[in-house]
Amino acid sequence: MSKSIPTPSSTNAPALPTPAFDDPKHYLRIYQADCLDILAAIPPNSVDLVFADPPYFLSNGGITCHAGKMVSVHKGDWDKLPGPDLGPVRARYDQVHEFNTAWLAAAQRVLKPNGSIWVSGTAHVIHSVGFAMQQLGFKLLNDISWVKPNPPPNLSCRYFTHATETIIWAAKDKKSRHTFHYKLMKETNRGKQMKSVWEIRPPEAWEKKFGKHPTQKPVALLERILLASTNEGDLVLDPFAGSGTTLLTAFRLRRQAVGCELSAEFLTLSLRRLCSNLVQLEISVATVQFSVDPPTDPMDRSCSGRPSGRSASKASALIWQLKKIVIPSAAEGPAFRSFAFDFQPSTLDRMSPQLQLVQQERRYYFVGRTKREILFTILADSLDEARQKFHNAGHPDSDALFIIKTETEIYLA
Repeated sequence: MSKSIPTPSSTNAPALPTPAFDDPKHYLRIYQADCLDILAAIPPNSVDLVFADPPYFLSNGGITCHAGKMVSVHKGDWDKLPGPDLGPVRARYDQVHEFNTAWLAAAQRVLKPNGSIWVSGTAHVIHSVGFAMQQLGFKLLNDISWVKPNPPPNLSCRYFTHATETIIWAAKDKKSRHTFHYKLMKETNRGKQMKSVWEIRPPEAWEKKFGKHPTQKPVALLERILLASTNEGDLVLDPFAGSGTTLLTAFRLRRQAVGCELSAEFLTLSLRRLCSNLVQLEISVATVQFSVDPPTDPMDRSCSGRPSGRSASKASALIWQLKKIVIPSAAEGPAFRSFAFDFQPSTLDRMSPQLQLVQQERRYYFVGRTKREILFTILADSLDEARQKFHNAGHPDSDALFIIKTETEIYLA
């Protein structure tokens, strides 16, 4: 990818703040700020695709069912309706529509002429989004019904169970020649035209390993959206980044991505998910073999020269087979290998329970921020000591993105 994330080109444009996270190598950037401020600072006609999951304004004192229990529908203050809780209903919803119109207009400005936008929402907000799009001159392409298997039951028994969300797909304007990989979507759908009803499971357990977001979208959903309507190297913008699913998926699919998130809690969650995907360490050792004492007992050389009796036990007491350690990104799923660790002490069942520790060490590996490789490795008793030695070697803190610690203990059986 030869592109780069755009920065303001006009002296009249507001300056972008320092990003909370910036990875130039993979073209990933997250700002902690109001999305309207960030969108105003991004150059016009510079973004290929926008995916947005704006507030649904559901946190109004209602109840829902989670894990079989009645719980309050309170996702956070960011999800509350603007205005006084007891104010006129029409005035409050007018404010919601003003909010949707404002951020949609800002997103439309930064979209390229052939760019497109996807917006997810429930019935509480999606109609306002669709109407605002029509008012702003977007070209509506599809409204996707995302069907969720096993939705929570409806506790009041006065409505149908809410099992879908709507995702509106629109081009920047009526002249846009939007990207759509029709053949790929048809192949994905077993040779049949893909319909606008998608059955995709909610986020799986591995997607919530580092924490949960109340409206987190599954990686599978974003994968389909990005594969359908972007190319490798395209720039994707998420003005409500939340748990970082859009940026994570863009990284996995070799797209550039810019996100904006106001909450420090969700920003931290995004960073943990992203950083877990940026480093992979692989160590391969065929066999480690050594003997503490030379054999002293008579040896039976008729068995292919292998020691027998007590000498065999001594000779093999410290023969280990370490096939491969792979420490990939924490992400799983079809695009990643899972953790593979095969450690087989060949004589573990014959080792004495009284073990003597003969060596212990801690080693720290400093992985580069720009160039993803080990820049520096050192034996140290603590992280502070390792960082000091890193500094003494002429490296500033900004050189390293990750520090990996390994601990080794050798016991005498």
